[in-house]
Amino acid sequence: MSAESATPTPGTVRPGGRTARTRSAVRDAVLTGLAEHGYPGLTVEYVAEHSGVHKTTVYRRWGSVEGLVADALDLAGEDAWTPPDTGSLEGDLRALAREVTETFGSASAAAAPTAFIAAAFQSERAAEALRTFYTGRFARCESVVRRAVDRGEAPSGTDAASVVRAVSAPLFFRALITREPIDTPLADQTATAVATAVRAGAYLPDRR
Repeated sequence: MSAESATPTPGTVRPGGRTARTRSAVRDAVLTGLAEHGYPGLTVEYVAEHSGVHKTTVYRRWGSVEGLVADALDLAGEDAWTPPDTGSLEGDLRALAREVTETFGSASAAAAPTAFIAAAFQSERAAEALRTFYTGRFARCESVVRRAVDRGEAPSGTDAASVVRAVSAPLFFRALITREPIDTPLADQTATAVATAVRAGAYLPDRR
């Protein structure tokens, strides 16, 4: 079968115009549904009703709740977000850490992203989409470390991927595992600790 004649996986088509608006409306309904009911309570019928897209269209294009969740994550990964550029490594790491606290620091803000993470434990397709989303996010953030190396704030060869994960990992752990509160002072403390470790060469390949 040729690529042109192959049927695309539901939720993977990325056209523009009216179809893009439909996709966005469906994504918004998925986010609302996840926030209100979690992954187990999300249904195609709910998404159809709240997006204004006919149920048969939702089934035809996305196939299932798994397809809806995966496509919502795909769409999130297509945004124009860029990492902060404050002029210093510690400033950039603080800004990144504070974004985590803004996303997961309150129950209302965290409802949808937490539901996405929960969905990844129940659906391999959602898990793959979540991995892809965060892989892309972290890859964008690596420029923070590359700029720091260029400014002489970090040793040449610093593992950028490990650094950007290190600044968010303690916050994710508290927010999602131990269910402890996270706030701006904690974000700043975490960023300072990671920046200090970077300057000491802790993220050089031979130190890991």
